[in-house]
Amino acid sequence: MDSDHPDFWFKVGGNFPASRLEQHELRQFRELERKIMHKVLDDYLLLTSTDAFADLDPVTQHISGEITGLELELCEIPDMEEESDLHAPDALEQNSVEQLYKQLDRAMEEAEKFKRQAFEESLIRGEAEKTSIKALRKFKMDTYKKIYLLIALLASSFCLGSAGDIVHHDDVAPQRPGCENNFVLVKVPTWINGVEDIEYVGVGARFGLTLESKEKHANFFILALADPPDCCSKPKNKLSGEVILAHRGNCSFTTKANVAEDAGASAILIINNRTELFKMVCEVNETDVQIGIASVMLPQDAGASLEKYLTSSSSVKVQLYSPRRPVVDVAEVFLWLMAVGTILCASYWSAWSAREAAIEQDKLLKDGLDELIHMDGVRSSGIVNINTTSAILFVVIASCFLVMLYKLMSYWFIEILVVLFCIGGVEGLQTCLAALLSCFRWFQPAGESFVKVPFFGAVSYLTLAVSPFCIAFAVVWAVFRSISFAWIGQDILGIALIITVLQIVRVPNLKVGTILLSCAFLYDIFWVFVSKWLFKESVMIVVARGDKSGEDGIPMLLKIPRMFDPWGGYSIIGFGDIILPGLLVAFSLRYDWLAKKNLRAGYFLWAMTAYGLGLLVTYVALNLMDGHGQPALLYIVPFTLGTFLTLGKQRGDLKALWTMGEPERPCRHIQFQPSGS
Repeated sequence: MDSDHPDFWFKVGGNFPASRLEQHELRQFRELERKIMHKVLDDYLLLTSTDAFADLDPVTQHISGEITGLELELCEIPDMEEESDLHAPDALEQNSVEQLYKQLDRAMEEAEKFKRQAFEESLIRGEAEKTSIKALRKFKMDTYKKIYLLIALLASSFCLGSAGDIVHHDDVAPQRPGCENNFVLVKVPTWINGVEDIEYVGVGARFGLTLESKEKHANFFILALADPPDCCSKPKNKLSGEVILAHRGNCSFTTKANVAEDAGASAILIINNRTELFKMVCEVNETDVQIGIASVMLPQDAGASLEKYLTSSSSVKVQLYSPRRPVVDVAEVFLWLMAVGTILCASYWSAWSAREAAIEQDKLLKDGLDELIHMDGVRSSGIVNINTTSAILFVVIASCFLVMLYKLMSYWFIEILVVLFCIGGVEGLQTCLAALLSCFRWFQPAGESFVKVPFFGAVSYLTLAVSPFCIAFAVVWAVFRSISFAWIGQDILGIALIITVLQIVRVPNLKVGTILLSCAFLYDIFWVFVSKWLFKESVMIVVARGDKSGEDGIPMLLKIPRMFDPWGGYSIIGFGDIILPGLLVAFSLRYDWLAKKNLRAGYFLWAMTAYGLGLLVTYVALNLMDGHGQPALLYIVPFTLGTFLTLGKQRGDLKALWTMGEPERPCRHIQFQPSGS
């Protein structure tokens, strides 16, 4: 029998789930019930006080006895022991008894109606109070949920693994025998009057002699200023193994190199007319490209500084060498551990929350409450489930945001991103700290006690206690983010933000996860590789590096300095390379826990391993490409998603994973229905 049936609560003996009612409400309900039944019993006593009642037949007396045995046990009916004259009831008396029984039936129906109404009203009041409490506690989560969705979108827009380019491959520039070098970065350390000074970075030309890769094998050269400055004709000053410094323009690069070599120079440094570097190539119609000296392009500011020293009669010496990046740097190992560990922690937190919600649902069903229509709100409080439409829109919105960053990239725009990152980082850090401290019994009372804060709603005392520390941490990082070890604070805030986003945002089933990761797969490839054809440079790489902003990249990245790399720099990974596949990995663990699968029989271990292997392949490709930025999702998505789909197909769970996203569970509500229904 369904609990919505009007007779349900009365056929099971009038026993209500008192645990769902407040004590004062229960007392009010019992008082109302007592008043109603007293009225019924008063009518009954009026009947039994007449002499005619003693003459009723045994069946009628038995029915009357059942009336006195009502379960409410409000009072006892006194036995009618006084004898009266016995006589057979006449037609009028019999009719009176029948009318009285009809009145009793109507009174019982009204009593049942009042009981039902009282119970429903108590449920409504209890639900209203419960809803208001939830609204207070949920207001803070709903407010920050919007912030998290915004920051999650911003963070997920950056899906890039990079270590910085030191070799620039170019299939467009002319390449032929004598003009086939790779464009490599060149270190140019300087000594002014015998004192070590600034180390500049230039780029080697497509032509000329290749440079030494190790500093200890690189020779010291005296730097001389070209005369004429463009080095398009034979220099007036005599050269004997010096490195000549010339300006760009008035003739081709190969012409300058040939003139310098003929004059006796050992190498030529060409000053660009811009602050960035430029790739020096051979012209199509040039034939004299067999050049025996090295040619290096310097940025305008570096060249101007060296020229200033030379014009002031200072002695300037330089070294030229192009060190190779190590095959594997320890920074990449730590970055891999950070990414995998972040998803691991977020997955277990998400699965634990899902299991607690399932246990709460079972308890409510066990109480026999008809609140199934409200269960979705209870289970998903503070949770955002991605649907198919939002998964597709992610690509469009993230692409628009990326192009906006590319076009508006500047110092003030980076400052806006820093503020948004700090807001998300503070909330993520305090959420993680509050959840972690709540695991200890000393902090549980503070975590379960709430206070109403203006604008933020109901906030736990534990959250209030950790908030000042989190705010101070983010502010200190933002102010001192340019120092050498500021990456530690950025990674802490970033990891806390990612874990909290993975706790709030979820994929409900494998279908949505497949669509989301497939769209992200195409998005990453397009903006790293294909965008070069439309914008003449990789939009994703330019935005991630923070070009034209004067800052050391955007904050929505995890990064670690390359410790054993002669070029320095950072190994980085975008938030999107962790959040997007992390949604699928967290989904796999939630499914395993709800299905009560162990690690070997479940999907989480395989999904986690597949993500780790995909990220590892990303770093291998990164080193094979000499540090050129790679779309990490190009390697992660096939590993993670392919493994999940293949395993689900083999085990026969693909249909449940694809549509429902959770195992079928028997309805616990059935076993608490009354028998015989």
